Amino acid sequence: MINSMTGYGESQCEINSVSYTVEIKTVNNRYFKSSIRLPETAAFLEEDIEKLLRKNFLRGTVTYSLRPKDVSVNVLFDIDEKALQAYMEKLSRVVSSAGIKCPIDIGGLLTLPGVVQPMLPDEETAEQIKKAILSITQEAIDGVKQMRATEGGALAADLESHCEAIKCDLVDIRARSETVLQQYRQRLQKRVDELLADAKLKLDEDVLAREVAVFAERSDISEELARLESHLEQFAETRRADGQAGRRLDFISQEMLREANTIASKALNCEISRCVIDIKCHVDRIKEQVQNIE
Repeated sequence: MINSMTGYGESQCEINSVSYTVEIKTVNNRYFKSSIRLPETAAFLEEDIEKLLRKNFLRGTVTYSLRPKDVSVNVLFDIDEKALQAYMEKLSRVVSSAGIKCPIDIGGLLTLPGVVQPMLPDEETAEQIKKAILSITQEAIDGVKQMRATEGGALAADLESHCEAIKCDLVDIRARSETVLQQYRQRLQKRVDELLADAKLKLDEDVLAREVAVFAERSDISEELARLESHLEQFAETRRADGQAGRRLDFISQEMLREANTIASKALNCEISRCVIDIKCHVDRIKEQVQNIE
């Protein structure tokens, strides 16, 4: 069954009195594209999270966010006291040599490079964080996949309704195409008879037959109808198959539109043209929908 590329998932856990929340959003994209936002204390997990996302999602833009909550100051950052002391000593010498009295702002010193650094976990804690974060990441991914599958079912139902409507239009076109040639022959015969009536001449039946044959060859749409019906069958088979189907469905819908345009250009009949317009409207809707299929 097909899956949508739109989904949302969320999961939480607590590690060492720190609450972590994973949030994953996915939207349609022709290729796979990820955007991962991590706190500095968990930046070492980016590669593992990227691999996990690629393993579970084939297409789409995936936005991943990991947010810590209820984090104590000691967990967030560390102050390099040696770097801070070095800055203070240098500033004191500058102030002393200049002969000016200027208090040193500690708050301003904290913004200097190398003073405030993220508190990186030790090896044991890092492994614990990794295991827990990847676990809730998979839980969030499962939530996204479930939502994508649910929306994929709705997309499948909508696509099926449009395909059924196209099939009905094809039945009408086939029925009308059988009478088009006969109607053309009658119109041509009537027109020629009217033009030759005053001259009391009669058109050779062989000439009329050749003209009708040329028109029949030029306006024959049987091959296009057969190909369009074949495309509908391929579309249904692909839609019901497991795995990535979006690109194939997009290609098939383009071929369906191509056949519809050919039928419109060859079938010189207003009723058939109306049916083709309906088909093109349905195909256009199909093309729009398949853009969101994985």
